[in-house]
Amino acid sequence: MFKLAHLSDPHLGPLPSPKFLQLLSKRFIGYLNWKRNRSGDMKGTILDQLVDDMKANSPDHVAVTGDLVNIALPLEIIGARQWLDDVGSPDWVSLVPGNHDAYVPGALKKARQAWRPYMIGDHAAQREGTSPTDDDPTFPYVRRRGNIALVGVSTARASGPWFATGRVGSKQTKRLRRVLEELGKEDLFRVVMIHHPPFHRATHWNKRLSDASRFRAAIKWAGAELILHGHTHIDSRAQVEGPNGPVPVIGVPSATNSPGGKKPGARYNLFSIARKDDGWTCELEERGFTEADQPPETINRASIVIPAG
Repeated sequence: MFKLAHLSDPHLGPLPSPKFLQLLSKRFIGYLNWKRNRSGDMKGTILDQLVDDMKANSPDHVAVTGDLVNIALPLEIIGARQWLDDVGSPDWVSLVPGNHDAYVPGALKKARQAWRPYMIGDHAAQREGTSPTDDDPTFPYVRRRGNIALVGVSTARASGPWFATGRVGSKQTKRLRRVLEELGKEDLFRVVMIHHPPFHRATHWNKRLSDASRFRAAIKWAGAELILHGHTHIDSRAQVEGPNGPVPVIGVPSATNSPGGKKPGARYNLFSIARKDDGWTCELEERGFTEADQPPETINRASIVIPAG
């Protein structure tokens, strides 16, 4: 049995004091939003407790689906790398970036440089020492852990004020389709990690995955066993069409959200994946906060139906 933990959207705080010139952009709106809303709703102590609880459950691997930072200040990006190192080593933690990690033009490149060991495939890790470029086809990357294949997809793009859209892009989608086909031939359990949810009506128009239909077409053709996402800050279960039946799509709330607010309290998901006859079993345990001043607890358990290969 393989235990995979999934957490997302930590929006690490507190926010460093920005310089005046750094706020002459979309960052000004995000800074006000942090001061008015996020700083009160998202607590670092909650995140620490959640990560400690996750580690106590001894997952074999951890998937983090983006939005480590808030307005992508340089000090935020550096602090996020320190947090990643505290969570675990790059071979134990897999990351894909979110829209907040690409908040303004140029931010994503800096994030990729700082967080690179956590979002490259096995082959790239073996030849480390190279530096990413704008044309570096880092995504989708693949990490094999036993009979599990983790596939990291990036939807992170800088967008205009009041927008939080994402995009996979045609080149990445073509690579994704090819990668999933090859992994399917190896009979691996393919877990696709993506920040923006790819199913219909997943979020508001200004926060959508703009080419979700392109992503869904790749899944319909090549298949996958499980898709994990963040972005919405809620617990959600949906499906997209695959070649052998519906592919489950599972979202998780923000890892720093205080309980009792508009969105669910901080949570992580723990998937127990095992081979059974010619198929797979997947059990989901949702753990997190339901009340303030209480430790994380099991909120729900469910069996996830995996399409037969």
